[in-house]
Parts: sequence; structure tokens; C-alpha cells
Amino acid sequence: MKLLGISDTEIAFIYSRMVVERFSDIDIVISCGDLPYYYLEYIISMLNVPLYYVRGNHASRMEFGSTSNRTSPWGAIDLHQRTIEDDTGLLLAGLEGCVTYNDGPYQYTQGQYWERVFRLVPGLLLNKARLGRYLDIFVAHAPPWKIHAMDDPAHVGVKAFNWLIKVFKPSYLLHGHIHVYRQDTIICTTVGNTQVLNVYGYREFDLPFPQKRSWD
Repeated sequence: MKLLGISDTEIAFIYSRMVVERFSDIDIVISCGDLPYYYLEYIISMLNVPLYYVRGNHASRMEFGSTSNRTSPWGAIDLHQRTIEDDTGLLLAGLEGCVTYNDGPYQYTQGQYWERVFRLVPGLLLNKARLGRYLDIFVAHAPPWKIHAMDDPAHVGVKAFNWLIKVFKPSYLLHGHIHVYRQDTIICTTVGNTQVLNVYGYREFDLPFPQKRSWD
């Protein structure tokens, strides 16, 4: 299974007819936030594959279009505070936003993130009972604490995500929020069984599927 992760900045060739040729083998698109709704809708219409998303801290409450206004991208599936089994059997969950730094929208304290992670636990336990694993991909805008994060208040990581990685062992944790301007910026880190990927701009990756059941 081939996936396309996107976040934070629009890519010219993706927002063009070239996207069909370049990503003809993509099965699922995952947006980690701070991308306009029209951009996500264009990708859905051109690739005709499911697109899952969470909002970033710069997301608009309302996006104004030429024919209508909307509060979410048409055709996309919001993962915030949800656990979902995709039609392919892929298990996904997500949380939007970043750690609060100026009381803006889609910002949460560390404590609020702990609360939201705990709310996901019943769905993850149900996944384990039904399918033998908790989670394949966790989708966030902000990174985990001290992994790809920065020291300024706007870009610190989320402590609850580190616990989620340790306990529920998703194959991937995808995030954005941390802009990549240098070639030596670390964008992929292995933590136990989990690959933490910063998908700023875009990043393609593979997930072998179906996975073997695991009852450990």
C-alpha cells in the first residue's frame, strides 16, 4: 500500500495535472494540516482516492469559495479525536492543532492533549480486540515531545504523543508543523516500532498490508 503525506505548504506540481502522472500509484492521501481546503479537494478530485486530514493551528474557521463557503474540505475525512478503519482495513486515528502559544484556534495545552489521547483509548483497545493490533497510522499536526520539535513556544512537541507511541505502537506517526528549510533537517525518526515522519510539503511512503495479526 502506497501513501502520500502532505502538510503546511502547497506544492506547485501537485496542484496541477502533473499530480495524476506523478502519484498514479497512491492508495491513500493523509494531510497533517495547514493546507487550504481547495488544495485538498483538488487532490481528491484528481487522484480519486480517500483523503484523511487533521487541521493545523493556522487552519481557517471558514474558507470562502466562488460558489459556496465551507468549514471543511469536501470529500475529505476528518480524523480529529477519531479512530477509523479504512475500507482497506488500515487503522487510523488523529489529533489536530499544536501546543497553545497565543490562545489561537486549534491550540491545546499539554493537559488537554492528554485528555484527547485518553479519549482515543477505547477505540484503540477495540481495534486490538477485533483485529489484533491497536493502530497503523497516527496523524497529527504537531510532533511528539522532543522529536522533530523546536524550542520556541509555537513549535514544541506534544508529550502525550510519546506515551501513545510507547503503548499503542503505530507503524507510523505522521506530523507537519515543523517547516523544513535545510537538507540536514531530521524528518524521519524511529521510536520503538514506530516511524515518526515529518511530511512537510509531501512525502511518499509504503505500508505493507494486510499485516499479520499480533496478540502480544
